[in-house]
Amino acid sequence: MAEARDGTVGKALDVLDRVAAAGGPVRFSDLLEDGPYPKATLYRLLQTLTSQGMLSHDAELGTYTLGVRLVRLAHKAWSQASLAPVAHEWLDRLSRETGEAVHLAQLDGAQVLYVDKVNTALRVDMFSATGRVGPSYCTGLGKAMLAFLPDAELDQALGQQSYHRFTDATLTSPEALRAELAHIREAGVAYDREEHEPGIICIATPILSRGGRILGGLSITSTTARRSLDDLSQLAPLLLDTRAKIESDIHAWRFPEDGPRLRTVPT
Repeated sequence: MAEARDGTVGKALDVLDRVAAAGGPVRFSDLLEDGPYPKATLYRLLQTLTSQGMLSHDAELGTYTLGVRLVRLAHKAWSQASLAPVAHEWLDRLSRETGEAVHLAQLDGAQVLYVDKVNTALRVDMFSATGRVGPSYCTGLGKAMLAFLPDAELDQALGQQSYHRFTDATLTSPEALRAELAHIREAGVAYDREEHEPGIICIATPILSRGGRILGGLSITSTTARRSLDDLSQLAPLLLDTRAKIESDIHAWRFPEDGPRLRTVPT
């Protein structure tokens, strides 16, 4: 829920989030029952969002869905702020070279937002999908990005993790995670050792700006039925080479950064 200090804008964004999370048309009564706002406040927020094109209202069915204006803004944000348009050709090449699924992600607060995915021809069911948000403390991509955050941002992010045990391999405390992140900073790569999903393993690395700021993460994902963690470690040179190509393209795409370097990744 949006905090009180965010005022009306925060409440409106909270309503948008909840309509989006519904995954389809949602009724006023459902938003009222599951939400924190009084009937009059919710009605006013929905009316404003609808009139601005951020939501669409089907009067006959009495349902709300995401609006065309929001979709247009999302498309612009995707092309301007997401790494996906810059990195996709490199993801596609890495997937072909390894025969495995390749993921691209960015941090969404303290969580992992999957912004692109290229599947190998051998389809494998897994949690990750473009546009989906997942935990960072128990995924290779999440740990790779957390490891290279500035100290203050890392402290905040670690305080926002749930540390829920998904599998026997899940790290369930900030102390255990910090120790893991220290190793990741030294190695430049992170592993998912079936920590989020049984049978799913990956090797991941952060994508940094030339100023050393986290821009995203890149991973190669497989299953224990196809590869071992040792097998994945042999793909580290390909992973790191692809990361370097993406970082180079990003620098050409964006203005160079000013300010001190924050973190460096071993190569």
